[in-house]
Amino acid sequence: MGREEYQALVANAQKIVVKVGTSTLTHKNGKLNLEQIERLVRQLSDLRNQGKDVVLVSSGAIGAGMGKLNLEQRPKTIPEKQAVAAVGQGILLHIYEKIFSEYGQATAQLLLTKADLEHRQRFLNARNTLLTLLNLGVIPIVNENDTVAFEEIKFGDNDTLAALVGTLIDADLVILLTDIDGFYNGDPRKNKNAHRISVVETINEEIEGLAGNVGSKFGSGGMITKITAARIAVNAGIPLMIGHGAEENIIRKLTSGADVGTLFLPIEMKPHLRKCWIAFGSHIGGRIMVDDGAREALLHKGKSLLPSGIVAVEGDFSAGAVVQIVDSQGREFARGITNYSWLELNKIKGQKSKDICPILGYKDYDEVIHRDNLSLLL
Repeated sequence: MGREEYQALVANAQKIVVKVGTSTLTHKNGKLNLEQIERLVRQLSDLRNQGKDVVLVSSGAIGAGMGKLNLEQRPKTIPEKQAVAAVGQGILLHIYEKIFSEYGQATAQLLLTKADLEHRQRFLNARNTLLTLLNLGVIPIVNENDTVAFEEIKFGDNDTLAALVGTLIDADLVILLTDIDGFYNGDPRKNKNAHRISVVETINEEIEGLAGNVGSKFGSGGMITKITAARIAVNAGIPLMIGHGAEENIIRKLTSGADVGTLFLPIEMKPHLRKCWIAFGSHIGGRIMVDDGAREALLHKGKSLLPSGIVAVEGDFSAGAVVQIVDSQGREFARGITNYSWLELNKIKGQKSKDICPILGYKDYDEVIHRDNLSLLL
């Protein structure tokens, strides 16, 4: 794919999710950077004026609360974060609403937790709400619900949340604005020879290895979380870009195809929404290890998972659960909805489908995971 095709990929994006990090929204002391927020709002409003749909995924609630409470260090415990976010969330949204209204834009707030997307019906409810808001010309402002989230249900960072919101609404582009101007082959703050990678065609082990834990003291993410977000987006068929939030007109530059930031290219075939939910939104109940033959059949032959290819089963899950599928080295390459529980699978693993009934006394399905309920992670 040439540079012209890259430009067309992002320039033609109609539905765009923009995530802005705490480090972009706040000064070094943690207080809100109002000038930076105004620049961000102006650029997003201009996208709306072009007729594009825009969703803003915004960090900064904890940072805003820190500024109000004059805290110098980011809180460490979940209760402290929840309390500071409760103070800051209203401040942040009030500022957004005020500035967006000056540009003639209506906004709405959505606070999400991971559990909202793990539950299929709540996932669809969130999707319908967001799409309806976009149809009404509203700019939704999404954040993790820090005030009620706890460790088991936290997204962990808004990079992941932005990618999941992108899959939720079938976005055409996800943009992550941070305090680094793209993905580098090293930490540019420590290595002067590190250079920006303009385009990442495939997220492989080498790319993952380059992602060091680069973050600011007020943010929760780093380059690792951005690679995780990029993997979610590109596997959902959505291009993702990383850019420096403080760069002048960065959103216009990114969406026009200028050679700034880093573009992660999506897979060519965009999967169905249901498969995106299986892969990235659902709760994982356990995992199934398969042999090399089953891996080949699933990855390259479009087959369903049969009991004969199963080597081992981990977890305590029921039929209907979403499970990870890993190879003989323990590397995950797919997820799917299982037709059998872990107890049943431990009895029929390695067996032919025709032997399921003699072993269990019944047979509901020939397949452990049907192809239609399987999502590959490329």
